[in-house]
Amino acid sequence: MERGLKRYGTGGVVLQVLALLGCGEAPTTVAVANTAVVATPAPVATVAGPEKLVLAFGDSLYAGYGLDRGQSLADAVQRGLRDGGLNATVVNAGVSGDTTAAALRRLVFSLDNLPRKPDLVVVGLGGNDVLRQLPPAQTRANLEAMLQLLRGREIPVMLTGMQAPPNLGPEYTKAFNRIWTDLADQYDAALYPFILDGVIGDPSLMLPDRVHPNAKGVARIAERITPLIAGEIAGE
Repeated sequence: MERGLKRYGTGGVVLQVLALLGCGEAPTTVAVANTAVVATPAPVATVAGPEKLVLAFGDSLYAGYGLDRGQSLADAVQRGLRDGGLNATVVNAGVSGDTTAAALRRLVFSLDNLPRKPDLVVVGLGGNDVLRQLPPAQTRANLEAMLQLLRGREIPVMLTGMQAPPNLGPEYTKAFNRIWTDLADQYDAALYPFILDGVIGDPSLMLPDRVHPNAKGVARIAERITPLIAGEIAGE
C-alpha cells in the first residue's frame, strides 16, 4: 500500500465550539522545557529487534497538558509499542500553546537534538492556529514547510489532524479541514484525520477545562494510533 493512501480513523468526528479546540496557552511542567526534547521513561516490557525511534512533535495534546509525569500521549504510545513487542522509544517534543509557526521554528532544533535520525515523526499541530483563527493558508504553509524539511532528511511522517468547529463558517472550516488530507497526499504521509475523534465531547475522557484529554482520554487516543504507528515503523 502506498503511504499516501493510508487514511486512518473511525469516522464520527465530534466538533465543539472554538473554545474546545484551544490547545493550552499556559505552559505545563510535563511539556518540553525550553523546547528541548525529552525522552519518555521506558517501561518494563519484553521487546525485540533494533530500536525504533519516534519523534512526537506537537502541541499540548502531545505534551501531556494537565497530566502527571508519564501520562502524556508520547508515554502512552511508547508503552503500547513496547507492550506489542516493539523495541521503540518515543521522544516527547510537544509544547503547550505552540502554533504551527512556532513549531516550525523549533523543528530543526528538535531533530538535531535526537541521538539519531528518527524512524518516524508524528506531527500533531493546528489546534492553536484555529483557536487564534489564523488564516488556513498560513497553517498549510507552515505544515508544508515542515513536511518539506522532513522529506529533505528522508524521514517518514504521520500526521494527526485537527478540525475547525463549524461556528467559524463553512469557508474557513472547509479550507482548514482539508489541509491534512491534501498534504498527506502530496507528501506521502500517513494520516489519522482528527486526533480528538471519539474523545472530545465525552466528559469522562476530558479534563475539567473540556479542552484537553485526561489520562483516560489519552489512553483512548493511544489505543487508536499506536497500532498505526507500529505499522509505519515496521514498514507495513
